[in-house]
Amino acid sequence: MNSKLIESIADAVLYEGYMLYPYRPSAVKNQQRWNFGVVYPPSHGDLSKGSDLCFMQTQCLVRGTRSSVVVIKVRFLRAVSRQLGKATAPAVPAGIEPELEIVETLTVGEKTLQSWQEAIESEVAVPAAQIADIVDSPRTEAFVFTGSRDFEPVADHSGSTVASVVRTRETIRGSVQLSAAECGEGQFRVTVAVSNLTPWDEPAAVPREQVLLRSLLSAHTILSVSGGEFVSLTDPSPDFQKLASECKNIGTWPVLVGEDRSNDAMLSSPIILYDYPQIAPESPGALFDGTEIDEILALRILTLSEDEKREIRETDARAREVLERTEMMPEEHFLKLHGVLRGMKPAAGGGGEHTPEGER
Repeated sequence: MNSKLIESIADAVLYEGYMLYPYRPSAVKNQQRWNFGVVYPPSHGDLSKGSDLCFMQTQCLVRGTRSSVVVIKVRFLRAVSRQLGKATAPAVPAGIEPELEIVETLTVGEKTLQSWQEAIESEVAVPAAQIADIVDSPRTEAFVFTGSRDFEPVADHSGSTVASVVRTRETIRGSVQLSAAECGEGQFRVTVAVSNLTPWDEPAAVPREQVLLRSLLSAHTILSVSGGEFVSLTDPSPDFQKLASECKNIGTWPVLVGEDRSNDAMLSSPIILYDYPQIAPESPGALFDGTEIDEILALRILTLSEDEKREIRETDARAREVLERTEMMPEEHFLKLHGVLRGMKPAAGGGGEHTPEGER
């Protein structure tokens, strides 16, 4: 299994839509974030009458034996509320919460800081399990990520602390259940159910930003198998077609991932992908948009005004990295982004003609 390749694809899924061009919070498209792979707390799922799910389910097929071993890893982002607080009292000793007035924006010297939601990566690993064991008894891995509240002092030109950046993380609880069913000789259906179990007495009118603090964001599952092989659900072999049609995937879709034609790993993604998705080698880095429009985005970034660039730099570290990388990109790299012919294969129906296998 090519772990590096798989994780690069999974990272693209993890940050898909994290922040969109023009990469500033005042842009309309960045007002409502994390629209993919959100697993909400159950109280919110009840209020939404089922439109916002508190679980996601992956079902995929394995050709193997009862001795085949599967390994499951669930990855997601946790939202972090970043607020700005103006100091209303003299500095306090370390370990004591300062007295602050929370504001949306704050100007300190030449910098204007803004409230925002950041994100941190989280992962839940389920220990390796033989299919025989999870056929007989489903395995459940409970998890909890504890909340915290941190204060980052902000100093003015004289070195005096005039404000604090307040970062808040809420506690999130959940579970990953792994089970399997024997469907025929050498045929197994593996099920992974990811549930958000965070207790929360949620009022009906709570802002979405508060809900996201208690949700799994961009959640996806990486599955691997040894002593067996996964079967494509997109293009199943004839002996698995009926079983593939019966698989029930909720909020996610599993595809084969890794080296072309390998079958020991799957990525179950909240974004519909094809088998063996790839990131173009010409891409200089993440743009939080996995549709291979690097050239357009890079050129558009260079047209941003200085005020827009300043807002990007002062709001989000990941967006700032996108801006700085693009501004420093050499001309020859822009030429590589313009297009490339991946390969040739015979056209359908023969005749000796060739068509591009993949263009970018």
